[in-house]
Amino acid sequence: MNFRRFVDTPSDLTLTLIRVGLAIVFFPHGAQKALGWWGGFGFSATMDAFTPQYGPVLAFLAIAAEFAGSLGLLLGLFGRVAAFGLLCNMLVAVFMVHSKFGFFMNWQNNHAGEGFEFHILAITMLLVILIRGSGAFSVDRALVEKTR
Repeated sequence: MNFRRFVDTPSDLTLTLIRVGLAIVFFPHGAQKALGWWGGFGFSATMDAFTPQYGPVLAFLAIAAEFAGSLGLLLGLFGRVAAFGLLCNMLVAVFMVHSKFGFFMNWQNNHAGEGFEFHILAITMLLVILIRGSGAFSVDRALVEKTR
């Protein structure tokens, strides 16, 4: 696979809206895990919490995917890689955590845990970015234009 095909993306504003919307949602979660912002535990404590269940490599990749992936989506820099990492995070979250709580979010806070309906939406949008690319106003698009 050559580099141009890797970053190739149409100048599509719809892709940009999906990409930026996902970045806005994922960045605070990644910053909680990586930096301890917004009441998060920060990198060391998140590693300590994730390592027993996933091992140190996957724990690190989960934090990196959420933090760096959200920044990659925001900038449209290697958007497919960012989308793939976040997609993997969402699949792990569904199958290892949220599926046991059912489909629905816990809006009334009347039971433990959250369902996976949010994850289905995120996975669907991440698949769009993975397939089509970062869209207009992205570093990927600028790289495509530069190689023409």
